[in-house]
Amino acid sequence: MASSAPETLINPSSTSAGTSAEVQPRQSIWLRCEKKPYEHRSALTPTTAKQLIDNNFDVLVERDTQRIFKDAEFEAVGCTLVPHNEWPSAPLDVPIIGLKELPETTDPLPHTHIQFAHCYKQQAGWTSVLRRFAEGKGCLYDLEFLEHPETKRRVAAFGFHAGFAGAAAGALAFVAQLGQGGNGSLAGLKPYTNEEAMVKHVKHGLEGVEGGAGGVKVLVIGALGRCGSGAVDLFRKVGLKEDNIVKWDMAETAKGGPFQEILDVDIFVNCIYLSVPIPKFITSDFIAEAGEKRRLSVVVDVSCECAYDSFFAVSVFHQNNNDDSSTTNPHNPIPIYDINTSFPSPTVEVDTKGVGKRCTVISIDHLPTLLPRESSEQFSKDLLPSLLQLPERSQAPVWVNAEKLFRQKLEEARHDEEANKKSM
Repeated sequence: MASSAPETLINPSSTSAGTSAEVQPRQSIWLRCEKKPYEHRSALTPTTAKQLIDNNFDVLVERDTQRIFKDAEFEAVGCTLVPHNEWPSAPLDVPIIGLKELPETTDPLPHTHIQFAHCYKQQAGWTSVLRRFAEGKGCLYDLEFLEHPETKRRVAAFGFHAGFAGAAAGALAFVAQLGQGGNGSLAGLKPYTNEEAMVKHVKHGLEGVEGGAGGVKVLVIGALGRCGSGAVDLFRKVGLKEDNIVKWDMAETAKGGPFQEILDVDIFVNCIYLSVPIPKFITSDFIAEAGEKRRLSVVVDVSCECAYDSFFAVSVFHQNNNDDSSTTNPHNPIPIYDINTSFPSPTVEVDTKGVGKRCTVISIDHLPTLLPRESSEQFSKDLLPSLLQLPERSQAPVWVNAEKLFRQKLEEARHDEEANKKSM
């Protein structure tokens, strides 16, 4: 049975007796639990943990009943299990890896964290998150911004599965809204055991639509990227006609919105990666002006650019700033909603000014957890080569560049807070 005491896991460098060869110190890494409700994915899997161990790593894994992988699966490959949510007590030289945001608190962060922090694009609460790192003198390697130094592409992303799951959720919401005389709603979403089960469920739902799946028309913006290709793949697998899967990317959106073409489909899936402000794709006024001519029923914003996750950081932001600032991201090209939705309540109503049929938005910021095992395996596999470079992170470009960006964002946050104080 592996020990549950983290102190025993850090192996110091040593020299074998009678030899001159120095034994390299083992690199430790700590997989924390996920505290976000309904988040079942994992940054490490038993497969990738075993590969790390085989490459001179010690892998500490917090016990977590919510994670798709059982604790025993990690223990079986040589990981050491540690208590649930114990990472604040971990040795400061051990990187902490996870996926979603840390729980709501103002405590300083002295560790090195590898995670999605959602605080580099001025989302609501961004300065509060970065302040915790500044006060604790910790470091953030944001998974969203780990890039190959040559190609500048992300080393690992959940994009394909996010698009795939988002398209499935959109189709299910569309079917649900046709029920009860057009007043139906998608009751909730739960993870699927695998892709086959998801496709089968969506196919079955579309069989009840007039004209079946062949009569449904969709538009995917960002169709050439990983996320968009996932959405397109789902729509193909559930039986939509190829001509009814409208695929847009940069060339089609270059003219600037709002776009009438969005109003002319049943389901619109937004899969763009946004780094700068762009003209709005669609607005509430644009929807209302279309009136009864509007076909659009469901918008799936896979990018979730509306806000920083309200479950954690928004409340901290309001506590620290004592205001009622909107959670809206100023870069959001779909300003028709202002909250992230959830698996129990997947949709939010769009204000159509009482004109035309209902329109809803799905804005779940962790859609890939609908396929938690498959999406985790793919993501962790892609991340593995970079993790293997952690012992050399002071020289490895992927980590050097990520830390440089973190330092830059710390300065931006400091300047922003100073400017806000002066304006009060």
